[in-house]
Parts: sequence; structure tokens; C-alpha cells
Amino acid sequence: MKKTLILIALSACTAFVSAQETVLPVSAPAPQQVIIQPQHFGYLSYNDVLTSMPEYAQAMKSLADLKTTYQQEMDRAEQQFSKKFAEYIDGQKSFPENIMLKRQKELQQLMDQSLQFKKEAQELLTKAEAELMAPVRSRLNDAITAVGKR
Repeated sequence: MKKTLILIALSACTAFVSAQETVLPVSAPAPQQVIIQPQHFGYLSYNDVLTSMPEYAQAMKSLADLKTTYQQEMDRAEQQFSKKFAEYIDGQKSFPENIMLKRQKELQQLMDQSLQFKKEAQELLTKAEAELMAPVRSRLNDAITAVGKR
């Protein structure tokens, strides 16, 4: 009940205040012209534009060639390891212990070298991709900036 009375009183005060208009003589300032230039907005898919560029296709081809080269080297190392491992298994019964230990060390070294090469190859491929894509991205960014300044 109290809330209803307070609400009625507030609305009555608001109506009373808005009903009274006070006219004061004020000199009106000269009207100013506001010039509003239309804003232009554009949307694009950066990746779609990037992948449609001929430079992108060329960079991806170069990267694919490099990946193929590294993969061939990894396959060669794996074949070499498999061959050595097969020789180790075949000779396991007939070799003396010191030769077996030597071959085990060779196999371990080959495995370690192979893992290290795979790690380095992945790092080099990532670096090569960044280097190949930098000029392509720069060209696209420059084009987008030029269009945005118009």
C-alpha cells in the first residue's frame, strides 16, 4: 500500500513539474551546420583472400617441396635403421658380447640422430613457412590498408 502511494505521489510530482513551463528570454545562437560524411565499412575473410592470392599458392608449393625433401631424408634414415636393426637381430646369436654392445650403441645413436633430425626438420619447416608467408601477408596487409584509406 505504501509503495502504491509513493508511486502515485512521484507521478503526480512529475506531472506537475512538466506542466509548468518557464520561458526565459535567451538569445539563440546562430545555427551551425554539421557535415556528416558517410562511413564506409567493408568485411572480408582474411584467410579466404590470402589463400586466393597467386603468391600464396607459390609459397605453399615451395613449402610442400621442402617438406617432401625432409620426408625423403627421414625415410632414408628409417630404412637405414631398419636394416641395421635386422642385421643386429640376425647376428644376435652368433656375435660376441662386445660386438653386440657396439651394435646396440650404433642403433641407439641412429635412433637419437633420427629423432633429433625430425625435431630440427619440424622447426626448420615452421621457420620456412613464416619466411615464405611474410611477404604474402605483407602484400595483403598493404592492400587492405590502401583500400581502407580511400
